[in-house]
Amino acid sequence: MATETSSPDLARIFRALGDPSRLAIFELVRDYCDQGSGQSAEDLRNSVSEIAKQFDLSLSTVSHHLKELRTAGLIRCERRGQHIFCSVDPMALGAVERFLRTPA
Repeated sequence: MATETSSPDLARIFRALGDPSRLAIFELVRDYCDQGSGQSAEDLRNSVSEIAKQFDLSLSTVSHHLKELRTAGLIRCERRGQHIFCSVDPMALGAVERFLRTPA
């Protein structure tokens, strides 16, 4: 069973998502990985360069935002050859969901 996420971890997650560009990038990665899309994460070509094509940002800026999302624990990145592919970390989403459902 997954361990509870601490307040500093949740603060890091919410801080990462507080930037509009990072939030949009995270939503794109999340939507690519959504099971409802009919595609598995393996079928998706969710590489950093493909993500960058979706935004009016430089590749280095998108890479920086992805690094912040990865550091916050929201996404995972995997190198395959010359490309880096990103996917959502379901444990982070679960932690946020548990936090939002827990009564104060």
